[in-house]
Amino acid sequence: MFELHASKVSNLKNDVLSGLTVALALVPEAVAFAFVAGVDPLVGLYAAFMVGLITSIFGGRPGMISGATGAMAVVMVSLVAMHGVQYLFATVVLTGVLQILAGIFKLGKFIRLVPHPVMLGFVNGLAIVIFLAQLGQFKVTNAAGELEWMMGTPLYTMIGLIVLTMAIIHFLPKLTNAVPSTLVAIVVVSLLVFGVDLDTRLVGDIASIAGGLPTFSIPQVPFDFSTFKIILPFSLVLAAIGLIESLLTLTLIDELTGTRGRGNKECIAQGAANTVTGFFGGMGGCAMIGQSMINVNSGGRGRASGITAALALLGFILFASGLIEQIPLAALVGVMFIVVIGTFEWSSFRILSKVPKADAFVIILVSGVTVASDLAIAVVVGVIVSALVFAWEHAKHVNVTRSIDEKGSTVYDVNGPIFFGSVANFLEQFDVEKDSDDVIVEFKNSRVADHSAIEAIDTLAERYQSRGKTMHLKHLNKECQQLLSNAGDLVEVNVIEDPDYHIATDKLA
Repeated sequence: MFELHASKVSNLKNDVLSGLTVALALVPEAVAFAFVAGVDPLVGLYAAFMVGLITSIFGGRPGMISGATGAMAVVMVSLVAMHGVQYLFATVVLTGVLQILAGIFKLGKFIRLVPHPVMLGFVNGLAIVIFLAQLGQFKVTNAAGELEWMMGTPLYTMIGLIVLTMAIIHFLPKLTNAVPSTLVAIVVVSLLVFGVDLDTRLVGDIASIAGGLPTFSIPQVPFDFSTFKIILPFSLVLAAIGLIESLLTLTLIDELTGTRGRGNKECIAQGAANTVTGFFGGMGGCAMIGQSMINVNSGGRGRASGITAALALLGFILFASGLIEQIPLAALVGVMFIVVIGTFEWSSFRILSKVPKADAFVIILVSGVTVASDLAIAVVVGVIVSALVFAWEHAKHVNVTRSIDEKGSTVYDVNGPIFFGSVANFLEQFDVEKDSDDVIVEFKNSRVADHSAIEAIDTLAERYQSRGKTMHLKHLNKECQQLLSNAGDLVEVNVIEDPDYHIATDKLA
């Protein structure tokens, strides 16, 4: 699915160097997302440090990078504007608790129900979002205090440095893999800017990243039901966005590295990270697909890469803020453009005409909704549309064959799943008037999937009862034996031969 060359093997040197590269790219991202949420830059930086460190140590996907994200920041901005930053911290704590509960109740397995077209739309949409986010670096503030696009020499300098950064990242691995090409690109471009004294924007032009250690503090909000009513809706949305983005990124990294992460463990780690972050003045966060791609592309595979990134980020805040603030923004934009190229599934253009039209529509729809709204809504919309298409198609696949056995009983062999979409077609295939007084419905080749199917069978039993006929059910799954209480003595279930059906299992999670 993806073209990046990713090794399965963890190497400490690669992990440390990759972690340093990720830490450099985390700084402007965390600052930018803090601005989006309407909070101080250090609130975003503290979140990137704490969420990144805790998930790297305890998470279910080594090599995945977590921190403050734009998907969660856009939800936080209205909360901060209406109620203040202390309510944000309380919301982040509750968000973490909800995510821990999701992991305890093993809800992470359901990410496996996300169809492949939704995954394609997810990565394509995020690639576009990452690209569009970088365009803000091409704007400057004019004399009137308004943002306007760069022009002339500053623009050409910016573009030249971005192209140089991307060229180093692309071509250096063809010569050597001793050090991450991304880290080399950032260092080379930074030295060039200062060696030639080029006039270009630096990280320090965005904001100062100097600060101390985060300190423990209970959110200063009233501990009453009114506060709970305020923060609960935001917490539910943030928890859903955080888990969806984290679990989809986990699946993506699984595919890139050919390994398997643990979804439920990651849910608990993400929740613990957000709970702790809320008590230490951070804005919370989740997995970051852009930074994770940088890490994987730079050779980071083990937990050491995420731990190094988090600790290096803290070191930047405490000791090296002045140095980090001198990194050209063009170098970091070039890094993110490489991430965009590696993230976008270019083959989706080729397969759009080859896959079913419904799948092609889902790919485009999810990509568009991700760009226009946010990841959580896009994934939910994509799953719903895919499920409806699946239901519609399989509703046509229910076939009932009628025959008479040696005892004169009417036997109906049902083939195909019985569920809400197929019950109408299922009921139409029975001839209650012409059937004998004893009717057998064989479900050996069928699957009774939901309550609508149970109600349809009960309706069928009532039709036979009203005409003084008896209906027997053979090989009906155990989940449907509650039907006995509705249909009384009319329904005979072959319990001994009935199979157990389970849609999802906790073993995989």
